[in-house]
Amino acid sequence: MNRRSFTSLTSLAALAPGLSLGREAGRNPIGVSTYSYWGFQRDEYRDVGKCIDLAAASGFDGVEILQVQLEDFSPAALQKIKRRALLAGIDLMGFSTHQDFVDPVERVRRRNVEQTIAYIEQAYALGIPTLRINTGGWGTRKDFDDLMAHRGIEEVLEGHTEKEGFEWVITAMKQLVPYAEKCGVVLGLDNHWGLGISPEGVLKVVEAVNSPWLQVTLDTGNFLEDPYARLEKLAAKTVLLQTKTYHGGGRWYTLDLDYARIAKIMKKANYKGYVSLEFEGKEDPLTAVPKSLKMLREQF
Repeated sequence: MNRRSFTSLTSLAALAPGLSLGREAGRNPIGVSTYSYWGFQRDEYRDVGKCIDLAAASGFDGVEILQVQLEDFSPAALQKIKRRALLAGIDLMGFSTHQDFVDPVERVRRRNVEQTIAYIEQAYALGIPTLRINTGGWGTRKDFDDLMAHRGIEEVLEGHTEKEGFEWVITAMKQLVPYAEKCGVVLGLDNHWGLGISPEGVLKVVEAVNSPWLQVTLDTGNFLEDPYARLEKLAAKTVLLQTKTYHGGGRWYTLDLDYARIAKIMKKANYKGYVSLEFEGKEDPLTAVPKSLKMLREQF
């Protein structure tokens, strides 16, 4: 910045002391996942562009895109989404993806690595700086409903060990971080069932890979017991905080989360990044999402 530009900027600030030259200090920007609207079941909100417009109209700062919600992955389609967010005045700040590296078949694990590389490239094309990634699980429950009925706990696949599972995941993550670095997309390992069901499991992978391009996406709704102590263990490595709300009752379970307490945990960890709403209740998102935003603004 040259002297003339600096003088103009400081003069503007003096004339308009209420003018913000950046986000208010001490406050986290608040985003919303497109999952909050679609939720895998509301077809009228499947369109990501529509979700972006709803988020902007509600006053969110950013949008986290659920990758499986996209119906067209062509470069033109991705750039159209980026343009829509720009015109709506909202950030595209997170990309939530699914993969499973817990499989005894090397070919299957490699396919998941290749698919995740494609996700990283999609995030790069969209200008999104962080991508939610999963460990995957043993697949010993018949479906997700059955997994939730067992509080996310599953047995190790017969003939294998948990140690093997972690080795598969760590090897896959080490293959992915060079692509993440090349694209400038930070991977955030989610505490999302499978081998990531505990903070110890998440940290075991992150610390073994030991790369600034693999950190943590922290989900407040995925620790069903003793959530605050567990969230605190991962707070310092968090690059995106996903916050669950359950207006109208949850689809699989409902947690009564103390967000004032969670906000203090994140502040203690010096977390300055995005807080992303993941509404997972049965209420109409057009009423539940704005209520959730108001609560998150108050606490963060």
